[in-house]
Amino acid sequence: MSMGLPLGAALAACGTSGPTRPGATSTGGGGGGTTATYWYLSTQPQEGVRTRTMERFNKANPNGRLVGTTFQNDAFKTKIKTAIGAGQAPTLIWGWGGGGLRSYVQAGQVEDLTSWFDQNPAVKDRLFPSSFGAATIDGKIYAMPCETMQPIVLYYDKRAFEKIKAEPPQSWGDIMALVPKFNAAGIAPFSLGGQSRWTNMMWLEFLFDRIGGPEVFQAVFDAEKDAWSNPIALDALTKAQDLIKADGFIKGFSSITADSNADQALLYTGKAAMMLHGGWTYGSMSTDGGDFVSGGNLGYMNFPPVEGGKGDPSNTVGNPGQYLSISAKATPEQKEIAKKFFATELMSDESVKDWVGTGAVPIVKGADAAFGSAKDAEFLKFVYGIAVNAKTFAQSWDQALSPTAAEVLLDNISKLFQLSISPQQFATNMNAVIGK
Repeated sequence: MSMGLPLGAALAACGTSGPTRPGATSTGGGGGGTTATYWYLSTQPQEGVRTRTMERFNKANPNGRLVGTTFQNDAFKTKIKTAIGAGQAPTLIWGWGGGGLRSYVQAGQVEDLTSWFDQNPAVKDRLFPSSFGAATIDGKIYAMPCETMQPIVLYYDKRAFEKIKAEPPQSWGDIMALVPKFNAAGIAPFSLGGQSRWTNMMWLEFLFDRIGGPEVFQAVFDAEKDAWSNPIALDALTKAQDLIKADGFIKGFSSITADSNADQALLYTGKAAMMLHGGWTYGSMSTDGGDFVSGGNLGYMNFPPVEGGKGDPSNTVGNPGQYLSISAKATPEQKEIAKKFFATELMSDESVKDWVGTGAVPIVKGADAAFGSAKDAEFLKFVYGIAVNAKTFAQSWDQALSPTAAEVLLDNISKLFQLSISPQQFATNMNAVIGK
């Protein structure tokens, strides 16, 4: 698999979103012996896999159990930062690696797992090497890569294209040409859960890459002065606003949240023709969308090139894995439970089979051998192909950057998409937090 640029390797994306219910719930408690705590996202069908994996571990280890608590995506991000800052983190810290993990490392809040991986080479060798990029800070490993690889995908409703007698876009020019045609047919060109902010970011990540290649954001990551003012960056920001001004997105997109899966529903109910979103949404659309997926109505593709752009069209952004760290504040007994979980059940054959069953590609080598019998084999092979063939599989910006810079980024992306700031204002605001 290709190595991305930030942090020296292919890195994780902004988040597997789309939790299913408000609040948080706990599972896996009870029993005697020592317990360790585990917080994770309440996304379905992913939540189910995480819960079942934990339950299998608890059944095999009644005297050293995990107690799980689930949170919605945005609530989790707030809660975990607060808990870690207060020294009250769960034993297992689920996350996306990258800049957020770096901040935990700098604060001495997570365990250095380098020697543990050296002592357990079979665990490390089972996983794709590229998944360790976002887990590695200054040459040391601070998280266990786990779960699935999920590039960002351009989904489309085949029925909508049949209605206007058009083909899926093969270039940015095609995208802009399709916008008035779908609007004239009473179909929103693109669904977007813009209130969540990071969903907007996917558009900028691809436009920056397709126009100028990964080097454009790499300059930001490397803290080069005024990197956001690169003419390529300003061109990409302008193109995003061109799409917004042309009514490329569903009306009211800035009030739609990805946590509710409302953006996915707009696609599978025929209200929107296309959606740029994570590979993880395939499973929820398959579960919630009636016969939309099973009936062969869902199409998918990598983001198309931009005319005259320098970026390789095989490049992608997304999730080459998710990450579990161990709290430095945990007791020795809790840390041992966590490490046993890493070594046994977390990415076991049963867990891999379960992930494949959700329409996802596990980060385990040879996982594609399980695709043939899967009901979602075609999509799984598509995702696997993107992930393996990408020249660059880059980490989402809000995870590559520090938490401070990431919050400013998301705030300014929201303003950019609401057309309340110009591309130049965006660049100026972001240049002010480069390296912070």
